[in-house]
Amino acid sequence: MFGEISVSDFFYKHRELAGFSNPSRATYMIVREAVENSLDACEEAGILPNIKVAISNFEGKAYHLRVEDNGLGVPPEEVSYAFGKFLYGSKFGIKQSRGVFGLGISMALLYSQVTTGEPAKILVSDGGDIFEVKLRIDIERNTPIVEGRKRFSNKEGWHGTVVELCFEGDYSRAEKKILEYFKLTSISSPYAEIEFTDPTGNVYVFGRSEDKMSSPPVEVLPHPHGVDIEMLRRLLRKSEGKNLLAFMVANFQRVGQATAKKFLEFAGFSPHQPVSSLTNSDIVELWEAMKKYDFPPPDARCLSPIGEESLKKAIVKVFNPEFVAVCQRPPSAYSGHPFIVEVAVAYGCKGIDGEVALFRFANKIPLLYDAHSDVSMDVVKRFNWGNYLFDRAQPLAVFTHVCSTKVPFKTAGKECIADVPEIEREIELALKECCRRLKAYLTGRACHEKMNQRVNVYNKYLPKIARFAAELAGRQKEPDITPIIEKISGRGRFE
Repeated sequence: MFGEISVSDFFYKHRELAGFSNPSRATYMIVREAVENSLDACEEAGILPNIKVAISNFEGKAYHLRVEDNGLGVPPEEVSYAFGKFLYGSKFGIKQSRGVFGLGISMALLYSQVTTGEPAKILVSDGGDIFEVKLRIDIERNTPIVEGRKRFSNKEGWHGTVVELCFEGDYSRAEKKILEYFKLTSISSPYAEIEFTDPTGNVYVFGRSEDKMSSPPVEVLPHPHGVDIEMLRRLLRKSEGKNLLAFMVANFQRVGQATAKKFLEFAGFSPHQPVSSLTNSDIVELWEAMKKYDFPPPDARCLSPIGEESLKKAIVKVFNPEFVAVCQRPPSAYSGHPFIVEVAVAYGCKGIDGEVALFRFANKIPLLYDAHSDVSMDVVKRFNWGNYLFDRAQPLAVFTHVCSTKVPFKTAGKECIADVPEIEREIELALKECCRRLKAYLTGRACHEKMNQRVNVYNKYLPKIARFAAELAGRQKEPDITPIIEKISGRGRFE
């Protein structure tokens, strides 16, 4: 007996694949998905995010979650599909975004629905009237079910989105991860302010350390090295009536007239050949040639890294380290997908246990689970710390951030990055650069401490030596030792 199931039905039956493996982790995931949606909404609107998150007790083991942001809201006609349909969204273009699969917030609604039976409540407004939608998901058909719509006047001009969900969870076990998530989000999104109220009424405020957002990513065309045969076939299908030269220029980034002509000559195709005349073997041949041809590197305007200064400022605010070194690598690419790696090494952090703590981020999302399956952990584990650190008396923290149009996550839960060689190499190079700066700082500090010790010794004994010398010489006045002390301490006229 054969059949098929919808994508929502698949994740209903395999919710652990999306990170909802137990009540504790589901609690964390629901908060994370809702907050990520809010951050993306504010950033796309160019508004500094002010996000309010509140969890309260509902019934039995259930909780009520309310997340409010100050973005421009979702168009009212799109609310039911944006929240109640899997793999539906506005983030499938080629640019960096937290959401990748159009899955997260819909999965939160599904989990809420199957554990409490309560519909989700969504409020949106762009500053005009407020629209309220009560929503469920038809899991078997992957379609939203709207249980009620209301429209309110908006006298205060509020704009943004409010998501309210009831779900069965385990806040007490998830609390540590949720607070850690907010703390690290204040590093990866230093321009965001998040206020969190826990079930006991405690209020935590994670303030912003920056008043300016990094440049938003720009949507770009695919890079020739980033397409497979299926994508190439789809692009050709949309380009009926064009010749190959016009097709290459119109559909790929970093390909102008000159580059397209050289490539088609390299591939053995006429620039004037209509795309409709390509056979299946021609398409495969064209794709093989694309892989071999040396196109210019991918356009990095579709990426929005945190930035060295912003990252450093946020780390100092949260961990108050003795020293921080930050390195942002130049844009690079794997399989045609551009990416930028940022690494920071903080020495002497407050509140860190162990010798080396690793904090991972991907597209500004803190990654808190599955650390030992992540490419950054592989690099940190095999890194030769002895070449750079001779003093590890203070706790050390390593921060890695990978931003890309396609972060190679290992799972739909987006908690660990695959060990792609190009990304691994960039992380290692950035870590080496940070550690070189740390080594220079520690070496300078050791020299300074040694000098201070010498100065202290001279300060202790030179006055006595001067006094004895004056007595032996029969002089009333002791010699002035101040220039000697200044010379030793480096403040005098020393050559």
